[in-house]
Amino acid sequence: MNGTGSDKLWEAWFPLLRLEGSGTRAFLHGQTSADVNGANESQLIRSCWLSATGRLQALLEIRLDSGGADVLVLAGDAEALASGFDRVIFPADRVRLLPIKQQHRQQRLRSELSDTSWHEDVQWSGDASRSETASSQSTAIAAASALTTASTEELERWRLGLGLPLGTGELNGETNPLELGLGEWLSLSKGCYLGQETIAKVAGRQGVKQQLRCWQLPAEATTTAEPLTIAAGQQLLQGDERAGVITSVLASEGRYQGLALVRRAALEASHLQLAGLATEHPVEIQLEMPAGFRDPELS
Repeated sequence: MNGTGSDKLWEAWFPLLRLEGSGTRAFLHGQTSADVNGANESQLIRSCWLSATGRLQALLEIRLDSGGADVLVLAGDAEALASGFDRVIFPADRVRLLPIKQQHRQQRLRSELSDTSWHEDVQWSGDASRSETASSQSTAIAAASALTTASTEELERWRLGLGLPLGTGELNGETNPLELGLGEWLSLSKGCYLGQETIAKVAGRQGVKQQLRCWQLPAEATTTAEPLTIAAGQQLLQGDERAGVITSVLASEGRYQGLALVRRAALEASHLQLAGLATEHPVEIQLEMPAGFRDPELS
């Protein structure tokens, strides 16, 4: 499942929350999934904001500084995040939450579909003036002006291949980060945080009930006499058994690809059938692990 073909640039504005005060680091450590206490200032921290039951509510990028931290909402409801933080900030926390503002963000989309260089490929406006740490990020993306800005379709194709759960089908308030392969966005060894008890159970003996997979429909399968309609929410079958659900779809020039949540019993399958199609023969999609899917490091 191909990426963008060549490196592209993702450039957009995102909501940003500013927290100030000497207790900011400890507060974010307890309210998000990453090991914030163990991070360096200006380090780009990828983290999740979870519900008390471990359901994913938002994907965050956090940067600490001497006065507090900036929290960029990559996906999810920034107003809900601000309200959630505000409800649990007490005077003893030594934290002050400022109004939401917008932050310009750039990211190099690498054609090999890898997220291992995420920290070097992301830059927020003004990074270079913050610290020496940011200079390496500025250097890595210094050629951004030479990159072509990704089209909406190219960005979506990159997202799908990487398995980045930015869509409403994946980030729907019902999934947990382990199902979505967000192992590098959380820590299992940091101690207590919002949603930690559920995550620990799922990561331990309980295990996940489903996992995110990339899918595509081979070109020859789209040449049926009947027109194909594939949409988010469509069920997947393994024989007569329900095996999962489509969460994202990209249709381009007769080709289809996307993401799906596949039930545990069907995770080893390389193909699953699309339900609800009025075709003479069953239509099967191909499945594979997203390039960015990561299990968490066990403590």
